[in-house]
Order: sequence, then structure tokens, then C-alpha cells
Amino acid sequence: ALFGTLSASRLGLPLFTLAMGLLDGFNPCAMWLLLFLLSLLVRMRDRRRIALVAGTFVLASGAVYYAFMAAWLNVFLVVGMSNALRWALGGIALGVGAVNVKDFLAMGRGPSLSIPESAKPGLYARVRSVLNADTLPTALAAVTALAVAVNFVELLCTAGLPAIYTAVLTQHEVGAAARYGYLGLYIAGYIADDTLMVAAAVIALGNRRLTERAGRWLKLASAAVMLALGSVMLLRPGWLL
Repeated sequence: ALFGTLSASRLGLPLFTLAMGLLDGFNPCAMWLLLFLLSLLVRMRDRRRIALVAGTFVLASGAVYYAFMAAWLNVFLVVGMSNALRWALGGIALGVGAVNVKDFLAMGRGPSLSIPESAKPGLYARVRSVLNADTLPTALAAVTALAVAVNFVELLCTAGLPAIYTAVLTQHEVGAAARYGYLGLYIAGYIADDTLMVAAAVIALGNRRLTERAGRWLKLASAAVMLALGSVMLLRPGWLL
């Protein structure tokens, strides 16, 4: 069973949550702008400013993502998990996985769950406002606004896994405070790879961007996760409990 080793019943809900967050964090939609921002920040050769600005971006992104997931959680708590909803979520996961496979094979052609090209000039302009800020507080405010903006722009690209995870979470008998605690654990996994990238940039002052080749392979990895999740939700939903 491909996905059985990541089932909530085998890992336990805390480890399952952390694993899902880590997998979600490797979504190329969530990584490309941070790497672009870091590639420009390192030119300043100021480790403290890089750490503060990029770290604020990561934390603000995590906070916005937490709010999105809390919204999903409350929707599923209200509507409940019916068989129809389970089949719908499973079908969406399979659809997202199929589109990501298409992106791996034919990036830039046909439908795609990527940040649209039309949105990128505006995001690049926001990045420039961060770099051109006269004071550190202004830069931190600008990078927080950038994090909020990019999370809204990439919502379609990243919504699949959080929606499925929060639906699964509602099926576990835990209290309200614990549910939100699990969302926090998911976010800790989600931002872990971003945190490592910031740390590496601060230490090495390295200049790296997300190449198309790397993005395609991340799309394929994301596709494997979504196809597996969709299959499990449709065929073996008990593995997620």
C-alpha cells in the first residue's frame, strides 16, 4: 500500500500531521517566491537583514496559511464528512494530481495549477518595494504584505492538501483546542523547508532560484501525494482515521 505507511492510524495523528505539513511545504508554488526573494536579498551581504526580512516572510506566510486551514476546518465541522463529500474530495485530489503530472510532462501547456504569469509582475513589484525600503520596519511591513498577497494568488495551487487534511482531522475525536494545535503542527512542518532555505542563505549567502527543472520534479512529487491521497479517500478511507 503506497500511502498506507503515511496513514494516521499507523503514524498516529501528530506524526501524520507533521508528515502532511512537510509534504505540503515542498509545493513549488509555495517555494518559488521565497527563493526569488532570497536570491535578491543575499546581494545586500547583510545577514541580519536577510534573516529578519526572509524570516518575517516565512512566519507571515505560515500565519496566512494557518488562517486558510482554520477556515477549511470550520467548514468541514459545520457540513460534516458525508460519503458524497469524501468522494468529492477524493475526486478533487485525483484531478489535482493529474494536472500536476501534466505540468511535469508539459509545463506551460494546457490547464495548470500554478501561479498565473499575469500575477507575477505585481508580485515582483512588491519584492522590489521590500528591497528598496529605506528602513527595516518598512521592509518588514512590505514583506508581510507580500506574504499575504502571494498566499491569495497561489490559493488554487496549494488548497488541495490542506482541504483534505482538515477534512480528515474533523474525523478524529479531539477537542477544539487540540484541533487548532494540530493545525499549528501542520504549519510547523509546512514552513520547515522554508526555514532551512532561509538559514542556508543567511549562513552561506548563496544565490539560488527554483529552476523549471526542479519545479517540474516538485510538481511530480506533489502529484504522487495527491494521487495517493485521492485513491486512499476513495478506496481505503479507514487508513486516514
